[in-house]
Amino acid sequence: MSPKPILLSPPHLGEAELEYVKQAFATNWIAPVGPHIDAFEAEFCQAVGSPHAVAVSSGTAALHLALRLLGVGPGDEVLCSTLTFVATANPILYQGATPVFIDSDRTSWNMDPNLLEAALAQRARRGTLPKAVIVVHLYGQSADLDAIGDLCDRYGVPLIEDAAESLGATYRGRATGTVGRIGIFSFNGNKIITTSGGGMLVTADPALARQAQFLATQARDPAPHYQHSQLGYNYRLSNVLAGIGRGQLAVLKERVAARRRNFAAYHQALGTLPGISFMPEAAYGTATRWLTCLTVDETAFGCDRDTLRLALEAAQIESRPVWKPLHLQPLFAGCEVVGGAVAADLFRRGLCLPSGSGLLPDELERVISLVARQYHLARAATVLC
Repeated sequence: MSPKPILLSPPHLGEAELEYVKQAFATNWIAPVGPHIDAFEAEFCQAVGSPHAVAVSSGTAALHLALRLLGVGPGDEVLCSTLTFVATANPILYQGATPVFIDSDRTSWNMDPNLLEAALAQRARRGTLPKAVIVVHLYGQSADLDAIGDLCDRYGVPLIEDAAESLGATYRGRATGTVGRIGIFSFNGNKIITTSGGGMLVTADPALARQAQFLATQARDPAPHYQHSQLGYNYRLSNVLAGIGRGQLAVLKERVAARRRNFAAYHQALGTLPGISFMPEAAYGTATRWLTCLTVDETAFGCDRDTLRLALEAAQIESRPVWKPLHLQPLFAGCEVVGGAVAADLFRRGLCLPSGSGLLPDELERVISLVARQYHLARAATVLC
């Protein structure tokens, strides 16, 4: 009999979510607007400390709205983290703009402020500053927001925070997503909390929040009939899914604590193995450890990242390489990259281990045992050779 699969980051739901969904059904609030949306937005504002929040259909939709709100269009450049999921940069293309990718630093795996400064200074000299900067808080860890925010302020370039992976993380006591002009979050099924699919746009600017809500509901003008003077989108979150989000948000701290416990267990059990290094936690904040990430040094460990990944797969354990940098993606061939070697190295050697907040102790032990066993097998094979 095959062992039960251990997934990378499955949804983790409770009873409260179901009760909120039942309320939506009982009151027939199935349409895309309703009381759960208003409550979810208000509760989310309280959770992250943002004055305004707009619930939308996905984190990608929130990013697209952010770029539209900031006037990004054809001919514009947007500076963007390269070590991230493709959804971070796709909305730049939606708007006909051009992404310029910025490499990571080793301290946080996030955007390197020194490289950002070089890119902004170069563009300032030639009089073509970018329309925006998108910084990603990778795998639940904040980027260096003081350094990056100061650079954006100095050059007058608005900062968008892609906090899709970092709900619950902090930077010097502040929630990620609330430092820049606009922040976005994702509630995809694999995130720390989920609405099955959904996202949130947050901002301290009430005018931007109103415009985001307007654009997300097909930009319908105030009239008794359906009248539209601007291009809009069907991006609003449904009342049913907002109910799921309310139940999930109530246990956010517990979900973060569970993922940090997973990381601590992995680090304690595997951190002394030769060739294994874990994603560091920057001193300026608290990471959620949305996914536990490590790198494999083939020479010291005895095998490479993919050999380890395939061994886990054979044992019904899902793992995943670290994001392939966007400057290496065929979709963005020809786009400029500032640096790139750090992100490329992290992709080549990086692996994400099962990290769900519902991970059971025996499942965690299965993963740990397999990684340790693979090390000993690899070293034994090396000795025999």
